[in-house]
Amino acid sequence: MDVSLTHEAALAQLAWQIELGATEAIGDAPVDRYALAAKEAAPAPPQAPPAEAATPEAPSDTTDPVEVARAAASGAPSLEALADALARYPHCELRRGARNLVFADGRPGARVMIVGEAPGRDEDLQGKPFVGRAGQLLDRMFAAIGLSRGDTDPATALYITNIIPWRPPRNRDPQPAEIAMMRPFMERHVALAAPDLVVLMGNISCEAGLGQRGVTKLRGRWTEAYGTPALPMVHPSYLLRNPAAKREAWADLLSLRARLAETAE
Repeated sequence: MDVSLTHEAALAQLAWQIELGATEAIGDAPVDRYALAAKEAAPAPPQAPPAEAATPEAPSDTTDPVEVARAAASGAPSLEALADALARYPHCELRRGARNLVFADGRPGARVMIVGEAPGRDEDLQGKPFVGRAGQLLDRMFAAIGLSRGDTDPATALYITNIIPWRPPRNRDPQPAEIAMMRPFMERHVALAAPDLVVLMGNISCEAGLGQRGVTKLRGRWTEAYGTPALPMVHPSYLLRNPAAKREAWADLLSLRARLAETAE
C-alpha cells in the first residue's frame, strides 16, 4: 500500500476515474472493454415487423349521382313526391349551404312552365323561385301578355321552377356536374307538371334542356326540351343589366302569346 497517497489524493483519483467512465469495481474476471465498445457501436440487425393481418383495400365509391337522381325522380308519382325526393337527394353539395329547397311556384298544370337557372338570396330565404328584382321583372313581363303565377286558370297561369333547387354559394354559376345530376329531376318535373310550352330562361336552363349555351343566340327560336315545345329567352337579370335587350324579350313574349293562341283548344 502506498502510504504516500493521502485521503484527498485518493478522492481526487476516484473522481477522475468516474469522469472517465469507470463506474464499476474491478471484478475477478478480466473484461475486454474494447470488444464491448465495438459491440455497442455496431447497429442492431433489423427486425422483421410483427405479422399482421392484411388490411383489405377500401372499395372505391362507384356511385353515379346521375343514376341515383334518375332512379329517385322516376319513382316520384306526384309533384309532392318529387319535391320530397329532391329534399332527400344526398349527392348535391349545394344543399348543405342553402337555407331552403326552392322547388316551384305558381299553378301546376298551367299551359306555360318557366324553367329558370338557380335561386338567389331572396329565393333562398323565401323558398320560392323568382321573388327578387329579377322575379318582379318577370312578373311584369308575363303580365303584359296576360299570364300570371297567381292565376288559377291553367290558360292564364304560370308554373315556375329552376334547374337548381338550392342557392349556389355567392350566386356562382352551377357546375356541369350539378346541372347533370339535377336534369333527371327536371325531366320528371316537366312530365308531372304537363305544360303545353316550356320557357327556358337563361343560359343554365338552355344548357340543361338543350345541351347548349349562348342564350342570346338561341333566344326567340322555338325548339324542344323535355319532350315539350320550348322557347329560349334571356333571363330577367340580364335585362336588368342590359335594358336595351328588353325589345328582343318583348318580341319573344309576343311569339309565346301567338304560339299559345295557335295551340289553344
